[in-house]
Amino acid sequence: MGVQFMKKIFSLVIVGFLLLLTACGGSDQASGDDKGSDTLKIGAIFPLSGGLALLGEESYRGVELAIEQRNKNGGIADGKKVELVKGDAPDADSAQAEANRLINQENIKTIVGSYSSGVAQAASEVTERNGVLFWEYGAVADSITDRGYKYVLRTNPPASYLSKTHIDFIKNYVADKLGKDLGDIKVAIAHEDSSYGTTIADEAEKLAEKEGINVVTIQPYSAASNDLSSVVLNLKKAEPDVLIAVSYLNDGILLHRQSQELGLKVPVVVGSGGGHDMADFIEGVGDIGDGFFNVAFPQYHINQEFTPGMKDFVKLYKEKYGEDPRSGHSLVHYMGTNVLLDVIDEVGEMDPDKLRDAAINYKAEPGQTVTGWGVEFDPETGQNKLSEPYVHQWTDGKLLAVWPEKVSVQEPQLNK
Repeated sequence: MGVQFMKKIFSLVIVGFLLLLTACGGSDQASGDDKGSDTLKIGAIFPLSGGLALLGEESYRGVELAIEQRNKNGGIADGKKVELVKGDAPDADSAQAEANRLINQENIKTIVGSYSSGVAQAASEVTERNGVLFWEYGAVADSITDRGYKYVLRTNPPASYLSKTHIDFIKNYVADKLGKDLGDIKVAIAHEDSSYGTTIADEAEKLAEKEGINVVTIQPYSAASNDLSSVVLNLKKAEPDVLIAVSYLNDGILLHRQSQELGLKVPVVVGSGGGHDMADFIEGVGDIGDGFFNVAFPQYHINQEFTPGMKDFVKLYKEKYGEDPRSGHSLVHYMGTNVLLDVIDEVGEMDPDKLRDAAINYKAEPGQTVTGWGVEFDPETGQNKLSEPYVHQWTDGKLLAVWPEKVSVQEPQLNK
């Protein structure tokens, strides 16, 4: 009897211990959600290692700055602090793994990211299945918001918007400055072959055809390539008036260096964000890049009357990281995060459905945010319809906004 009694006591102790663990676990999960806690958790998935790490880290810095600033200024939702829980996702597989970890282990209800279209595609598949909100601030593939997902919102412009700006710039400015009819202009496209490069190239080709612009060659290549001489020689053979280049950093530098080595001369070169945004790009190509245009997210030499808060952002960035911003990617992630924080502040909790409904009703007119973008989410796709790319130009080592006029700090200059 004594042994059985002791066994019963032991069983009761074990059950009590397990119940205590469960209660603690439940309390921990609640702290990652909203009610009953002074902290709200937001997940962040970016490529922080591997070949995309440079822009991945730059993008993450914008999210980090926005959250630190909001916490310093009293927090959100009646004084709650925001905790950023990050995940490193250099590729699509790790993006799915990190999304699952943030959702199932950290009890995250909102995840932000991610600069890379491949990462965004993969992570948002996981969040959609789990009813978790995914906010994209920098990836451009149109398919991210074209899949009809309920829980995806994107503040930045998609690739099709970039392509439209390319063609509008050629139509409304370049043709006249080259002294040619639109139908006589020869356009070549060189692009890295991931979803980023392919989407921009495909859409630019379609829009050019509608406008009667002749696309004389399209040259896809791997961003991991260490020799693009065949691409350059094919471009040279086509003799384009305009080259649209869609590149990350290292392949962009390689493309333009080999173009010079092999004697490719194009009157108008227009990048498409990515590597062409970065200070490292102009350092890598040197004088070759002076005069290159770049259709991209807003950069820092821009009409600040149209981008209120720009000086404050640059000051915050320099104070924290000890250097100037390396690309506009940090800026657009900062802007997107502030939209999210505004929405959470209004709702007061992290419920994905309530946040999405509030986001759909969130409005900002163009010229009212640090990027100059307005905010109006399409209720069907989650895409911000008022985001737009601008045309910039590398001039004496600086990337200056030149078109359209509302953002420009100088006229575009063609090197004929």
